[in-house]
Amino acid sequence: MSFVLPPLPYAKDALAPHISAETVEFHYEKHHRGYVVKLNELAQGTDLAKKSLEEVVKTEKGKPFNLGAQIWNHTFYWNGMKANGGGAPTGKLLEAINKSFGSFDEFKKQFTDAAVNHFGSGWAWLVRDENNHLSIWQGHDAENPATHGKVPVLTCDVWEHAYYIDYRNNRAAYVAAWWNLVNWEFAEKNLAGGSKL
Repeated sequence: MSFVLPPLPYAKDALAPHISAETVEFHYEKHHRGYVVKLNELAQGTDLAKKSLEEVVKTEKGKPFNLGAQIWNHTFYWNGMKANGGGAPTGKLLEAINKSFGSFDEFKKQFTDAAVNHFGSGWAWLVRDENNHLSIWQGHDAENPATHGKVPVLTCDVWEHAYYIDYRNNRAAYVAAWWNLVNWEFAEKNLAGGSKL
């Protein structure tokens, strides 16, 4: 089995002006694709090559996990954004956010704080537990909440490569721009059905 780079769900310039085509080009073609290439090189001629990406993330440690989780996390991240996204969620997702955080504004404040102030490289996640309670979860490096018993609902990549071309070291400006792209329909599907992982 060969690991593949899933196609972007939109054109590379679709997220502009919030995330430029140049950022998407580097982030997707260099970083995301790079993880796929490296995992395939590592897996060649080994039992790793027989596993699905989800199995790699669930069962491997060290370099295979890091590469596999970064592939999965990035695919999830790309799908969690869309042109003309943002605003506030509706329906069951908004109900769940209000129940777990008190209000959408409070959730947005807490998520922004987690994303902006995450130390080093990693991810800010909205996750669901087995009791349908939502919380904010921070993952360092390639960490994935599904390996900690949480269901991923939405994520914001806070590795510098996600924003450095557009925002230099101003992560807060990037996170503020990211809110304009959030694909709430994708998040609601994850709330209802969970991820493939």
